[in-house]
Amino acid sequence: MATSKLLIASILLCLLLLNLAEAADQMESTKANPSSTSAKIDCGAACAARCQLASRQRLCHRACGTCCTRCNCVPPGTSGNRDVCPCYATMTTHGGRLKCP
Repeated sequence: MATSKLLIASILLCLLLLNLAEAADQMESTKANPSSTSAKIDCGAACAARCQLASRQRLCHRACGTCCTRCNCVPPGTSGNRDVCPCYATMTTHGGRLKCP
């Protein structure tokens, strides 16, 4: 009984240390490249490029602008590449459909 408690405590301690190490790495990468997190992108230009082939230009620009403002990211190209911006890719409407073009 005592060995199982010791084993569980050891595993929890290892997981805690692993989590702390990962958090420290993230903090260092943020300090090394602060411009990527704090710089605002030009949503107008990014959405113009994203929506250039859309059949409904105004709707695309409006939705893209909202998504860009919230996420500060627009995937490259006219469609796809959603893996580049996870926030942009997962935003949905009230109806559960993808919001961002």
